[in-house]
This record gives sequence, structure tokens and C-alpha cells, in this order.
Amino acid sequence: MSGTRGTRVLVLNSGSSSVKYQLLDMGDGGRLALGLVERIGEQSSRLKHTPLATGGEAREWTGPIADHDAALKAVAEELARDGLGLDSPELAAIGHRVVHGGQTFTEPTVIDEAVLAEIERLIPVAPLHNPANLTGIRTARALRPDLPQVAVFDTAFHTTMPESAARYAIDVETADAHRIRRYGFHGTSHAYVSRETAKLLGKDPSEVNVIVLHLGNGASASAVRGGTCVDTSMGLTPLEGLVMGTRSGDMDPAVIFHLMRVGGMSTDEIDTLLNKKSGLIGLCGDNDMREIRRRIDEGDERAQLAFDIYIHRLKKYIGAYCAVLGRVDAVAFTAGVGENAAPVREAAVAGLEQLGLLVDAELNAVRGDEPRLISPANSRVAVAVVPTDEELEIATQTYALVREESN
Repeated sequence: MSGTRGTRVLVLNSGSSSVKYQLLDMGDGGRLALGLVERIGEQSSRLKHTPLATGGEAREWTGPIADHDAALKAVAEELARDGLGLDSPELAAIGHRVVHGGQTFTEPTVIDEAVLAEIERLIPVAPLHNPANLTGIRTARALRPDLPQVAVFDTAFHTTMPESAARYAIDVETADAHRIRRYGFHGTSHAYVSRETAKLLGKDPSEVNVIVLHLGNGASASAVRGGTCVDTSMGLTPLEGLVMGTRSGDMDPAVIFHLMRVGGMSTDEIDTLLNKKSGLIGLCGDNDMREIRRRIDEGDERAQLAFDIYIHRLKKYIGAYCAVLGRVDAVAFTAGVGENAAPVREAAVAGLEQLGLLVDAELNAVRGDEPRLISPANSRVAVAVVPTDEELEIATQTYALVREESN
């Protein structure tokens, strides 16, 4: 890779039937366009495109989009309508979100055939995500074979965990043979938010210990010491840890044996139960925290119990990570629930005053898009709301790597 290129980075997040995208200019960090293609492979596929650079209104259309190749070609056409086509010399690289990088990928990586083969080899530990990520990569490479394509891995930020945190207490030979260990996910978000939290405190990330709580439909916690992850709640897969929208989080593994032997359930049925029919939706039938809070306000006992279980698990992880870190400078809430649900933030730290955790009711009630403190002045531990920006993090890592490789 030689010579200088433009300053634009296209970020692609390819799901099994969707493609999310953003085009950013790393010269000024501005977003030029963003969009979503969903229901790929159906007659009622939908593309929504927002041309931020021109200030135009969002464009939306529905119709059949057969596959990811057709989806990315449609995205390219929408970008071209705004003068932002994939053939632009200003496009420096395409950055791809890849969910699972195993122990192999500890940092953003320029994609070649060997990298593709390794991502494919990791499919057994990420069967829902890596195949879709691979499809998006291969399609993008076919459209622009001359352009650097970079994989940014959800697991990479967590590869710094010590073996004492990453190992499960099972037979070592069996674990190694099947690559069973705790990998963690949401790494781009945890990296971004921990760094932004340090900035909010006016300190270098190397000086700050942060507990990051990424609370969306999927949810995870991390303990970050001096900018380095030392523990996280998700494990071999994104199923472990906190109570989530549709996932159970931590559970006695023997429940699975019990469901097989006594409940007569198959492996696939249990997989579906724990990943798609558990968590908040399994407890009360809703996985939208706004709806759950509305039901609580109306006196709904099932919604209240679901909320209480959610908060109980969250508090356990906050306390555990206080112990892991020894000294905590900040707790940062992020993602959809973390950024918008004031009752969750309030309940999560209620009763943890001895750990230095408090929220100011008025500050907590304020809504906004900027990082902000919600703890009282002079609190021993800062409590913050820090909006995550995974696309910017992917673009930043992609652009830095491409610049480094071209020098």
C-alpha cells in the first residue's frame, strides 16, 4: 500500500439480512452520509439513505434486493447521487465491523485472503455474525478491489484481559482444542467510551480506571484500567453477562442439561430460547425499556420484576468491577438504554454510596447528545453518560492503519 489517498472512510456493518453504513471524512471527523439496507433477500427490502453532506432530506425506497452484492450496489448508487460515489479519489478505505476475531486479531487489520480465511475459521464461535461480516467484505472487495479494506474486530479491545479473567475453569486441553475462552464483545464501543470518559474528566486514558456499561438490546460491562481492558461481561459468545433485551446473560450451565433431559428440548431450541426468548422479553414480554417503564408506572408487576432483575445483575457487575479495578475513577453509561433511560442509571447506583457512587437527580434527568457528568460535584467516583460512536471508532482505526501502511 503506497501513496497518499483521500480522507474519507466508508464504514460497513453487514448483518445476515442488513447493511448499516456511514461515510465519514476523517479530515474533520464529519459525517457525509449514513443509511441502512434491511430485509435483504426479500421482496420488501428497504433502503434508507440520509445525505448529511448536502443537508438533503432522507431518501427511502422499498423493493426486492436479492443479496448483499445488490445491497452494496444500491448503496453505491445512493452515494453517487450525492457526489460521494465509491469511485471517488477521496475515498481512502472501507472499514468493516467484524464481530469475532478470536485471539488472532488484536488490532485493526488490512484484509487479504489469509485474513478472510481466519475470519471464516472462527465461524464456529460466531455462527450468527462472522458469515454475514464475510459476505459484506467480499462484496465490497469485488466492488473496489483496488481499495484498502480493513477489519475492525468487536473482540480486539478485550484481548488484553489477563488469563485469570479470560479462562473458564474447565479442562485446559478441551478448552484449547475448541478455542473456548472469554472473548468479550462491543469492544469498539468500550474502547471509544472509556477514552471519551477520560477526556470528559480532563485526563489521559492511561490515568483513569473506568467501568463502562454498554446497555442496549445487547448489553455488556467492562473494567478498563488505564485504557486497557482487564475484564468484561460477555464471554465465548455475546450470551454471557448482563440481562439483555432477549438474552439471558449469566445462568447455571446445568439449566441446559435440565432442559434437554427433562424438557426434551433440542440444542437449537435451547439456543433460540436463551438468545431470542429470554432476558427482558422472556421475563415480561417486552424488550423496550421505555415500554417496560410505562408498564411499571401503571403498576404492572411482571414489568417491575423484569426491571428489578435487570438492575440486580447490573449492580452485581458494578460491584465486581470495583473489586477488580481496586480504584474506580468513573462509571460510564452508554448505548440506547444507558444514554436515554434515567431510571436505569438511578437504580443501578442506588445503595452504592459506600463505593462512592451517586447521581444528581436533576443532572440525571437532562437529555443530550454530548458526554456529561450526572454525579454531584466533588463525588469520589464520577458517574457519566457518554454517547457511544462505534462507526467513528471503526473509521478512526481504519484511517490510522491505512495512513500508517501508506507511509
